[in-house]
Amino acid sequence: MLRFIEYTVFFITVLVLQVFLFENLNLGIYIHPLAYVAFILLLPVDIPAVGILFLGLFTGVIMDVSTGSGGLHTIATVFTAFARPYMLPLLLGREEVKEGGIPFAARLGAGRFFRYTGFMVFLHCLVFFTFESLAWKYFHLTFIRIAASTVVTVILVYFCQMVIPGARDKSQYLRQ
Repeated sequence: MLRFIEYTVFFITVLVLQVFLFENLNLGIYIHPLAYVAFILLLPVDIPAVGILFLGLFTGVIMDVSTGSGGLHTIATVFTAFARPYMLPLLLGREEVKEGGIPFAARLGAGRFFRYTGFMVFLHCLVFFTFESLAWKYFHLTFIRIAASTVVTVILVYFCQMVIPGARDKSQYLRQ
C-alpha cells in the first residue's frame, strides 16, 4: 500500500511538472523535455505487461488532455510501455528481471541504469517526434531534436528517480 501511495504522488508530481513547467519552458526548437516518461520507466520490474500498458495509456491520455497534443503523448507512451517488458531482459539481464525490484540507479549501477533509461527514452522520443513531424523531408532536423531531447530527458529521469524515497538505498528495493 505504501508503494502505491508513493507512486501516486510521483505520478502526480511528474505530470504537474511536465504540464506546468516543461511544456512552457523555452529551450529552443530542438530541446523538448519529456519528464513524464519517468513514471513508466521507474515502475517495478514485476508488474504485468497489461498493467504497464494500462498505466502507459492512462499517462498518455492525461498528458494529451492537459496539453492538447492530439494523441502524440498517448502513442509514444503506449509504445514505450509496450516495449518495456521486452527490453528489460535485453538491457538489464534476465537475472535482474527475475529478481524483481525497481530499476533505480543505486540498485542497477550507473552504467546499466543509463543504458536502460537512454534506450527507452530514445524509443519514446523517436516515436513522439516522428509522429509530430510526419515528414521525412527534414528528418535530419527531427533526428537532432530526438537526440537533444533524449539527452535532456535521461538527465531528468535520473533526477526524478532520486526524489522517490529510498532510491539511493540499494537494499530497500531488492524485493518488493
